[in-house]
Amino acid sequence: MSGTRELLMLENFIDGKFLPCHSYIDSYDPSTGEVYCKVPNSGKEEIEAAVEAAREAFPSWSSCSPHERSQVLNRLADLLEQSLEDLAQAESKDQAGLISPWNLPLYLLTWKIAPAIAAGNTVIAKPSELTSVTAWMLCKLLNKAGVPPGVVNIVFGTGPKVGEALVSHPEVPLISFTGSQPTAERITQLSAPFCKKLSLELGGKNPAIIFEDANLDECIPATVRSSFTNQGEICLCTSRIFVQKSIYNEFLKRFVEATRKWKVSIPSDPSASMGALISKAHLEKVRSYIKKACAEGAKILCGEGVDRLSLPPRNQAGYFMLPTVITDIKDESCCMQEEIFGPVTCVVPFDSEEEVIRRANNVKYGLAATVWSGNVGRIHRVAQKLQSGLVWTNCWLIRELNLPFGGMKYSGIGREGAKDSHDFFTEIKTITVKY
Repeated sequence: MSGTRELLMLENFIDGKFLPCHSYIDSYDPSTGEVYCKVPNSGKEEIEAAVEAAREAFPSWSSCSPHERSQVLNRLADLLEQSLEDLAQAESKDQAGLISPWNLPLYLLTWKIAPAIAAGNTVIAKPSELTSVTAWMLCKLLNKAGVPPGVVNIVFGTGPKVGEALVSHPEVPLISFTGSQPTAERITQLSAPFCKKLSLELGGKNPAIIFEDANLDECIPATVRSSFTNQGEICLCTSRIFVQKSIYNEFLKRFVEATRKWKVSIPSDPSASMGALISKAHLEKVRSYIKKACAEGAKILCGEGVDRLSLPPRNQAGYFMLPTVITDIKDESCCMQEEIFGPVTCVVPFDSEEEVIRRANNVKYGLAATVWSGNVGRIHRVAQKLQSGLVWTNCWLIRELNLPFGGMKYSGIGREGAKDSHDFFTEIKTITVKY
């Protein structure tokens, strides 16, 4: 590693205290490829300690009034807001097991923790080993906000070791997981003997459907953003774009031009539109999809292998990739069927409503979709026929956080934000419309 900067040594947060671990694993800075910190390589011993702490804290915390719990949460929210401002200026069902992913580490972790403890639960959270520093920094604020010891416990490590220990522990009756389908399958297998309640928010292969009467001046910048925000590493990102044939060529030309204006750069660059992907392995996975598309005869219109990526010398080994647009690709291609989770989107033409609905539904996922049209009747017709938990119209990522969130098919079960068990297990379609 270049320079003399001392590595961060993270510790688990159990029963209101930071505790060291017997062994550690490396965590890398995606922008340089260098080791950034050491993350606890926790396992059954640490999970057992966290379960004991959560069990001891549950009676008193669950007995607190909603008003008392809300005061603690509001203090924590204020501390978080102040910490984020400082950073920018500088640069009641017993225990719940919460497993959060690496792509939005603070947002998704707090989204799980806050409702759980607001309802009087105690929690054990396992952040991704790839993005553990954010969660570790959050731990520092929990005691300051007055969160009682044992109410929130955060244990770091890998999925196969500490994640499986958490999921299979008999005294953790509820598991909330956001991540990949294969991991969800493993969680389901491990938790089945204990009849645990599961909330699984998984992947997506989200379509954008663009009709000939769409306002392209609004549609194109929004669709570029929906395709490449956060390097495409958001489950709600668009990865398949269906464009009506009469406007296909115009859309494609303007979309590629707009995509090329997105700047890929380092974290300290305020003009950057995109940064590095999460890891070297993930970068290679995303690149492999582009290679497969080329082997199938598809065309790469911009991005990987077509345009040049310019980075400072120190960042040459970082995990950067240009936003990439693929066309002339079949619906059966893996690039159209599988979740790539990177800055890659496929643009294909269609003729009719019936055709595009059938093609948009022809994947195993059903998380989100976007419909662009000036015809309100068409909007509701198409939205109701899409196999998708969430449908946006003439917009993307406009959210009402009080609404249930989740998908259909292989995109998961349960609903984040659902108000009762019926919502938790029922497929719900939310249509967000912007006229």
